Amino acid sequence: MRSHLLEGKVRHHRHRPFKYQLEHDVYYFALDLSELDQVCRSVRLIGRNRPNVVTLRDRDHLLPPAEDIDVAVRQHLRTEGHEPQDWRITLVTNLRVFGYVFNPASFYLCRDAAGQLRVVLIEVHNTHHERHLYTLQPDRQGSAHVAAMDKEFYVSPFIDMVGRYSVLVRDEPGNLRITIDERKDGEPLLSTSVQLRRLRLTDRTLARMLVRHPFITHRTMGLIHWHGLRLWRRGAPIHHHGAAPR
Repeated sequence: MRSHLLEGKVRHHRHRPFKYQLEHDVYYFALDLSELDQVCRSVRLIGRNRPNVVTLRDRDHLLPPAEDIDVAVRQHLRTEGHEPQDWRITLVTNLRVFGYVFNPASFYLCRDAAGQLRVVLIEVHNTHHERHLYTLQPDRQGSAHVAAMDKEFYVSPFIDMVGRYSVLVRDEPGNLRITIDERKDGEPLLSTSVQLRRLRLTDRTLARMLVRHPFITHRTMGLIHWHGLRLWRRGAPIHHHGAAPR
């Protein structure tokens, strides 16, 4: 299978109104969308649209919620002017662990038949049960996919809606690095990165991840609220959902 696991670290660096940094160990699934059923047949700990220790539920992704992720992503790419019939699409995400998932961001790495990374889709979720899909075409070709986008989706009560993201995806044989920098009025506001190494996706490797990073999806939500509390106690201004400046 081309599908595999990714393990590494996520880092956030807030530049304003004060310095604030965090770093946590993480793992993700990198799923070739043409292999989803094969993955669930090969790895007994994973189920697709049925309960298991780890569950891939198609409706956890895209808007409207997908009945089949592969079909829905390719339909979206066609609406953006591409013909992805022969493309290889890899979804980098977390799956449900013991029934629960929260993905702040999932990434669809879309390669053409020649292996060129043509499009990156970023699916963002917030704690208000909303989701948004950004479609990124590269600003320039090279060893990394580099693109930019205006902020269109409410993510955090500690950052308003005025901003622009720059995104870099470096997809290499042994590693995946994704950085997202948010700027406001031309000045750095928030820098986020994930640095991940590739691992085989087997029951043994997945079991090791479940032990090494227990309840990772529950932990993600807990850490969001923990860091939110720390920011609030330090006096970070709050921008309520629906009232944040645009």
